[in-house]
Amino acid sequence: MRRIITGHNADGKSVISIDGPPARSMGENEGGLYELWNTDGSGFDTKSAEDRADIDIKLSPEKSGTKFRYFQINPIPEGVPQEVIEASTAAAFEKMGAAHHRVDTSRNAAMHETDTIDYIILLKGDVTLILDEEEVRLKPHDVVVQRGTNHAWVNNGTEPALLIAVLIDSSLV
Repeated sequence: MRRIITGHNADGKSVISIDGPPARSMGENEGGLYELWNTDGSGFDTKSAEDRADIDIKLSPEKSGTKFRYFQINPIPEGVPQEVIEASTAAAFEKMGAAHHRVDTSRNAAMHETDTIDYIILLKGDVTLILDEEEVRLKPHDVVVQRGTNHAWVNNGTEPALLIAVLIDSSLV
């Protein structure tokens, strides 16, 4: 994956500030989450060379912040016991500082709820969005506006599913 981040030079001319892969990722064995860019609500300096994605990966953006990320969901191999799925999912949410977002996992171990509005596009794959009382199967290029609801993503296929997401802290909307 290649990110191209623009900015300004000392003369105020537009330039490429960053051209390369994401600085941080996690969970590549399960699919992966790749931070592309983050804001923290404090504005931004287009002359700065700071990589705003080169921070510890957390599920949710900072207060008044945003996250732009790519994530991949691998299919769960046949025969994996439910307790193993639950334990590995709980560990992943803990690693992202998001254990407290797992409010009701009765429908799926990956169910979670955040104080964000998320714009998500399925780029490729066969994915189901699971909610507390409903679910919907997505096709590539379907768009989900996820408004702070308890949800999970399930890969129904045999190939990795690729999604892109923008998460916006609810205090901004």
